[in-house]
Amino acid sequence: MYWIGYDIGSSSIKAALIGSESGEVKGVAQYPTVEMPIISHEIGWGEQEPELWWENLCKATHKLLEETKVAKKDIKGVGISYQMHGLVLVDKNMKVLRPSIIWCDSRAVSVGEELFKQCGVDKCADSLLNSPGNFTLSKLKWVKDNEPKVYSEVHKFMLPGDYIALKLSGKCTTTPSGLSEGIMWDFNANDSADWLFKEAGIDTALIPEILPTFAEQGKVNSQGASESGLPEGIPIMYRAGDQPNNALALNVLEPGEIAATGGTSGVVYAVSDSTNTVEHTRINSFAHVNHSKANPRIGKLLCINGTGIQYSWMRNQITEEFSYNKMNDLASEAPIGSDGLIILPFGNGAERMLNNSNKGSRITNLNFNIHQQGHLFRAALEGIAFSFVYGMEILANDGVDVKSIKAGNDNLFRAEIFSNTIATLTGSEIKIVETTGAVGAARAAAYAFGDFKSFDDAVKSDEVQYVYKPLDNKEAYQEAYNNWKKELTDYINN
Repeated sequence: MYWIGYDIGSSSIKAALIGSESGEVKGVAQYPTVEMPIISHEIGWGEQEPELWWENLCKATHKLLEETKVAKKDIKGVGISYQMHGLVLVDKNMKVLRPSIIWCDSRAVSVGEELFKQCGVDKCADSLLNSPGNFTLSKLKWVKDNEPKVYSEVHKFMLPGDYIALKLSGKCTTTPSGLSEGIMWDFNANDSADWLFKEAGIDTALIPEILPTFAEQGKVNSQGASESGLPEGIPIMYRAGDQPNNALALNVLEPGEIAATGGTSGVVYAVSDSTNTVEHTRINSFAHVNHSKANPRIGKLLCINGTGIQYSWMRNQITEEFSYNKMNDLASEAPIGSDGLIILPFGNGAERMLNNSNKGSRITNLNFNIHQQGHLFRAALEGIAFSFVYGMEILANDGVDVKSIKAGNDNLFRAEIFSNTIATLTGSEIKIVETTGAVGAARAAAYAFGDFKSFDDAVKSDEVQYVYKPLDNKEAYQEAYNNWKKELTDYINN
């Protein structure tokens, strides 16, 4: 018997099957193979058709079952991971009223800022652990203010994963974790932030039924089964946003543990047992998948927009289609600190951890007599690594005590310079684990059902592919980081 997990991304839909007894991965499929389109009617907008997610989920499911030769009758249930912060609106017939306003859409920034002023810094920090920001509730208020006809027909709002659960089961539900990622959860009341809805002029009747993150959240109905290829009657046992789910997939569940990703953007997701925050304008704090009021588990998320995209830009613009391995090899020929060459990687929009400043990237101290390609590549990797370390200092200021770092096997963490720099400066081992969000969602569903006594048992088949340990020559790395941080501070203040 098997469990199926889905990862509903903005680029593609991934599906994975895991064994119900071993937790081992039977297969993973992705659809489409090219990125799904993002609608952008204006600069800074980003929308997608929710029905496209569903269509591609069905195709990914059929593809996975065909490739693995697993009979649909052998699937026990479903887990769902999804792109965070998106807004889906449906009418009384559960029909979508407009395209989803997804995570990368920035139209509601001013709406969130106004709500922040109206509610007060102390109230938001104490109850929400965040400013309302450009998240789901702010997007919903934007629709209310700018598309009143659409808003008048809204029966329920949902997050992307909630919509997929609706399509599978016919039930409109959400979770505390989901509401917290949309900045709609009051951590003191342990319930929806009804006072914030009132301030925004939004009827709380629009909130779907709230169910636990690990629990039966509906069963696949006849229509969901006929379209997806799944068996009718199997339960949906788990649902979470992609970053909390990525942490879960890496078995990052306890205080001091960190899940990191290094793709186009970089994310540091730290688990804390404290609901206090002083950095609510530079990081976001969400209810982690295993959070409860009695046993707090807060996911403190720090996102760095300009990370892997910088290394990709460098590859495309100043090389003749070098492989990343070749770039990394050339970088290793340059010394720690790149002979004074410094690169600030923040060239992909406003950086929240820099108080939403958008100054772009910067290359300084370039010397035509000294610096070669390898120096540029090393300075790029060092600059990205330093931005991660800088972010972890912000997290430390918010009470996070780093004990361990885990990461998936993605491009940046394959680069020894990048991972060694972070490990050495933080004094923490970095474990590289082969897993995916869809696999994590499948295992979480199996765990919620009771097939595993603990989540440790669910992930015991995962292989730690590599461990980066702090190096002995920390002084050289520290000097390079101090120089980089001074350059960053001067740049921000000018």
